[in-house]
Amino acid sequence: MSTHPIGLTVPGTGRDPTGRLARRGEVEMETGIARKIDDLGRIVIPAETRRLFNIREGDHLFISVEGGSIILRKTTDTCTFCGSDTKVTQFKSKGLCSSCLTQLRS
Repeated sequence: MSTHPIGLTVPGTGRDPTGRLARRGEVEMETGIARKIDDLGRIVIPAETRRLFNIREGDHLFISVEGGSIILRKTTDTCTFCGSDTKVTQFKSKGLCSSCLTQLRS
């Protein structure tokens, strides 16, 4: 799986929460939302944010730490063999692109 940043920027700065310049297509959030962590360590991502970034139930998010920030990235399927993220299907919980599938069949 590869990761793609969810794409938040710090309002008015044009930079993401780590201080890097925002890339085209990233969304600037005007307000933040405070959420409590429950006793199992979970937080709820607001519905508006999930819709904005097309995050659905069952999607995987990659969690990392950069500097003093916690970063969430939505993961996309990639081919186990070549790393491609084009036309990837799942086979026994592994990503497989059409090109590698053709090679495996021959």
